[in-house]
Amino acid sequence: MKAGVVHAKNDIRFEEIKTPVPEKGQVLIKVKYTGICGSDVPRVNGDACHFFPNVLGHEFSGVVEQTGEGVQALKSGDRVAGVPLVPCMKCEDCQKGNYSLCRHYSFIGSREFGSFAEYVAVPEKNAVKFEDSVSFEQGAFFEPATVALHGLLRTGYRGGENVAILGGGTIGLFTAQWAKIFGAKKVTVFDISDERLKLAEKLGIDEGINTLDEDFMEQAMALTGGKGFGYVYETAGVTTTMKYAFRLAANKAGVCFIGTPTKELSFSVEEWENMNRKEFTLTGSWMSYSAPFPGKEWELTAHYFKTGQLKFDDSLIFKKMPLSEIADAFELYKEKGTVKGKILIDSEG
Repeated sequence: MKAGVVHAKNDIRFEEIKTPVPEKGQVLIKVKYTGICGSDVPRVNGDACHFFPNVLGHEFSGVVEQTGEGVQALKSGDRVAGVPLVPCMKCEDCQKGNYSLCRHYSFIGSREFGSFAEYVAVPEKNAVKFEDSVSFEQGAFFEPATVALHGLLRTGYRGGENVAILGGGTIGLFTAQWAKIFGAKKVTVFDISDERLKLAEKLGIDEGINTLDEDFMEQAMALTGGKGFGYVYETAGVTTTMKYAFRLAANKAGVCFIGTPTKELSFSVEEWENMNRKEFTLTGSWMSYSAPFPGKEWELTAHYFKTGQLKFDDSLIFKKMPLSEIADAFELYKEKGTVKGKILIDSEG
């Protein structure tokens, strides 16, 4: 089969490798689309790849081509979304259902070969079936949609509150939609791009505020009658927005950092005192899994994509590129600001 193989930093090649054979309990998936995740970029353009040669890709959709011995829940022809985490199922965290915290995990598309290929073999539980009414493009967005929902659940989310989403990227826009689905009073997305804020509006989000506006904080507080937001979700992993979260939070709020920071950050005494005085609860979020594996995050994503309540718009996709041009796709990330949205790699293109 053909695959995009990483051989070294800045060296990903479209070449032929052996097609995997599904082992006991596995299914072979004919890959349709794979989204390039932000974590893939430093594995190709930087020094973050675990080993060479490697085949990345973990946000994927496709069709079950073949089933291994003992597979019962799936059959050839099923449309599926890939679940990348492979927990050990033996450690204390796994026994408690905290699969995201497993210390002995494998991960499809980083620690073992993934979906930047024509085929990928995965354990049966690592393929979530979806209906014919759900597109393969949506299937490739299951993983980021579940990451967003997991972050929402980390705060013990309940409807009826004003919700702030810091960052209008893929994760942020899905987090905003989940907050709406589960009964937010009003959801406000904060971003520096008017284009992303317009997309948020198109997806049914109540308000959009550009943080480049000098009075954006005043605008935000006015929306809540000066009280602040009952839930705040930071999805950009940027120092500035992480600090904004502390200011936007209401008394007794739930605050979750979903975004992964890439730089050191520090808080002044005044900034940190927001948490003391407001007594808000601060937590983090990592990946997207719960018991029974892979969890309600995946089950609900399949359901709400099917019903249309979790909205999908082609504007979420920056570009579709054939697998044969995967090296060109990663070149686009070398100039900051070029890629606005998700690049989908078409394994059949």
